[in-house]
Amino acid sequence: MPQLLGKTIGPTGYGLMGLTWRPEPQEDEESIRAMKASLEAGCNFWNGGEFYGPPERNSLQLLNKYFTKYPEDAEKVVLSIKGVIDIEKLRPDGSPEGVKKSVERCLELLDGKKKIDIFEPARVDKNTPIETTLKALEEYVKAGKIGGISLSEVSANTIHRAVKVTKIVGCEVELSLWATDIFKNGVAAACAEHGIPVIAYSPIGRGILTGEIKKPEDIPKNDMRSHMPRFQGENFEKNLELVQRLEDFAKQRGCTPAQLALSWVRHLSQKNGNPEIIPIPGATKVERILENAKDYPLSGEESATIDSILQSFEVVGERYGGPQAELMEG
Repeated sequence: MPQLLGKTIGPTGYGLMGLTWRPEPQEDEESIRAMKASLEAGCNFWNGGEFYGPPERNSLQLLNKYFTKYPEDAEKVVLSIKGVIDIEKLRPDGSPEGVKKSVERCLELLDGKKKIDIFEPARVDKNTPIETTLKALEEYVKAGKIGGISLSEVSANTIHRAVKVTKIVGCEVELSLWATDIFKNGVAAACAEHGIPVIAYSPIGRGILTGEIKKPEDIPKNDMRSHMPRFQGENFEKNLELVQRLEDFAKQRGCTPAQLALSWVRHLSQKNGNPEIIPIPGATKVERILENAKDYPLSGEESATIDSILQSFEVVGERYGGPQAELMEG
């Protein structure tokens, strides 16, 4: 199993946006039960953000409640928090002032209940050199207020620049059976070169790879996926063909489509030249957490079959649209 900051991680991490927040939020106690279940299943890497959820009820406030109830779990969890975002404008602010405001707010919301093991700028501020942002964050590492620094949705060039400034302990990127961009744009190779683990968010394709989303109407009205090109119109219908082929394969090998998707992501770490990869799915229900935690190792033949399916199919539509697309690096 992979290591982060000297702690063993596995078999799966969890994205706290999926565990703790939905457009129509679940009750705090239900979220806390989900978090407890994930830790009991050995899923001890938790990834949150200061902008996950409304200001009065975001992931950091729920983390505070969790560790107030279960203080003994604080040392068991490796906590990664995304920030360096102007909350009012929802734009990156990687300036020294923006870094200070973000980190200090996150520390205040946690109120000492849990240390931030890893802090990562959620997106690159195109108006501030990445070197400036990282040097400001490094001061918090030196002061012992955060344990390490990760990157999120960056280009290979940014990774090469970043490692010259400070130690990078992780790189969070979207990675799933329908989002394999990092193997084409140099990001995976850059992470492997510098020994940086990849934190794979949305490893179940934002839920579509579960097989439970059959039509656009299955997505809640206020859900951000309804604004993503891959989930719209003809794109959705075309991409559903890939989902159906993967569903058939999962059925043949006796696992759920979600388990197949996660096993494939985990299996990537075993391929020569790839970095260590840690998937962080989201799940709001205990039964889903237990489902995701169960690994179904892929044989070489099974992996080759999946690769063949992916090579014969081209996913259509960009990952992000509108203002979110403008925040992505080239």
